[in-house]
Amino acid sequence: MATDDKRIDPRVVSSNLLLYVCLDENDHEKMQGMGRTLNVSESGILLETHIPIDPHHIVSLTIALENDLMDLKGKIAHSSKREDGKFESGIEFMEMNEQKRRFLRQYMLIFRGQENII
Repeated sequence: MATDDKRIDPRVVSSNLLLYVCLDENDHEKMQGMGRTLNVSESGILLETHIPIDPHHIVSLTIALENDLMDLKGKIAHSSKREDGKFESGIEFMEMNEQKRRFLRQYMLIFRGQENII
């Protein structure tokens, strides 16, 4: 991934299924699907999907941590198709507040002990 030099926050490798919903500029749902996280930071996520996500859409994500769910919104920072036909989209979180940051820190701590920081 070519964005390594631009990263502000460290990313933690994680592999979890999540629900995503693509919204247009008027917050109308355009499509939804399941994806898998590849890595997560306090400022964004790398999402693997089977179909491309329109870079003009806002992506609403629901992430689970134990018994808690957190809804996050983000914009597509970059997207590419892999050789295996799947798509990777870097999503930069928007509208972050302290509660969401705390949730992401807890989420990352769980995976930091199990996987590598990149």
